[in-house]
Amino acid sequence: MRPDYLVQGEVARLFPVLATTSKEGRTTSIVLSCIANVDEFGKELLKSVGVKTGKKAVIEAYTEVVFSAGKEKEKDRPDGLLVVKTGKKEWRALIETKVGASDLNEEQIERYRGIAKDHNINCVITVSNQFSSRPENHPLQSVRKSRSKIPVYHWSWMFILTSADLLINNEQIEDTDQMFLLNELKRFLTHESAGVKGFDRMPPEWSELNKQVSAVGGIPAKSSEALAVLEAWHQETRDLSLILSRQTETVVNEKLPRKHLQDPGLRLKEEFALLRETGRLQAILSIPDAASPVEIYANILSRTVSVEMFLRAPEDRKSTKARMTWLLRQLKSVATPDIHVRLMWPGSSEATHYSLEALREDPAIAETDKNSLQVLGFHVFLSRRLGARFTQNVNFISDLEAIVPEFYRTVGQNLVAWRKAAPRIKSERDEAVDVSVDALEDEAEDFAMDN
Repeated sequence: MRPDYLVQGEVARLFPVLATTSKEGRTTSIVLSCIANVDEFGKELLKSVGVKTGKKAVIEAYTEVVFSAGKEKEKDRPDGLLVVKTGKKEWRALIETKVGASDLNEEQIERYRGIAKDHNINCVITVSNQFSSRPENHPLQSVRKSRSKIPVYHWSWMFILTSADLLINNEQIEDTDQMFLLNELKRFLTHESAGVKGFDRMPPEWSELNKQVSAVGGIPAKSSEALAVLEAWHQETRDLSLILSRQTETVVNEKLPRKHLQDPGLRLKEEFALLRETGRLQAILSIPDAASPVEIYANILSRTVSVEMFLRAPEDRKSTKARMTWLLRQLKSVATPDIHVRLMWPGSSEATHYSLEALREDPAIAETDKNSLQVLGFHVFLSRRLGARFTQNVNFISDLEAIVPEFYRTVGQNLVAWRKAAPRIKSERDEAVDVSVDALEDEAEDFAMDN
């Protein structure tokens, strides 16, 4: 039954009766229906916007809502409404969706904030193919900077798809009928007719920025092109984390400083300065239980994409050759070209690097210039020069989204971090040997003193 405060609005249907041209309305209705009817799916998405749902909570979903006694204009008709009822308490959220290439409209969102304020709605949730590092960091900067007290959260369609995918793959849906529904939702969202897509191209400024760097060898202090590229890069790295989440069947996140998670504007500012200094776009992805985070670099100067992981050298092996052999044993099945190893040395000694192929032929070459030093760690990386494809908006993204999973599949998932062995309790025999050694040392010391 429709709530009293609505004069219009349909219960979100799993099979909506809509015109074939209403792609947005159809996708919205199906997703909202699954949020309301697949318990674990609704709970997972609502948790991302800070709403906890217990066993007694009831989720209701409506589409094309119009409020009674509202001041809003006819065109201001939110795509949906989510209601969570827990006892006598209600939490409500307006839903605004865009599919395909349609982007969110900041003026429309602000009007919906006004509707939310007038009708005691807790927040607005936007859904589109745009990406954000987390739901509270809206992809539109103007929305983040608004003084409105009504929060606006954001889900990308790929975030919704990934959430469903992980629940399915990890068998977290208890009810078999609900599992069937979620599988059907996944099938629907992965079909092109749903209008759901990943980040598939850099903005036009990408080509311009590459031309600037080629011409002058650097990035101007007030480059609008670089800022646009950085914002797009943030969307792409989020998409990459979702791609790896689906492929590894676990939750992969960007590894960001807390200050950047809390303030996307500060992140943009500081990463802009880093981009100007290094000429590289960079990101770090954290994969649960992996040997180390995965570092990604796109070097505009050399038009190269690099993906790497760092391993600390095993301290229980004394020579560099033995430590090198420990690493090579982990890479014995790697057939991927362009794999290199950068060796890190103590103090101010410069790092040295070799191709994996060269190290396999002769691990001792790592000791050639550092005979008296022990290697401290290894950066194992794939470095691939893309040439002209690097500057092309679509090819850069397609190549990047192929290279990162390729590195992790062939190299990263096979790496194991060294860990110091747990301390052991000495046996009686070990203690006896220690006593004998101590006695011999005492005798030697007495002898030395007497003579």
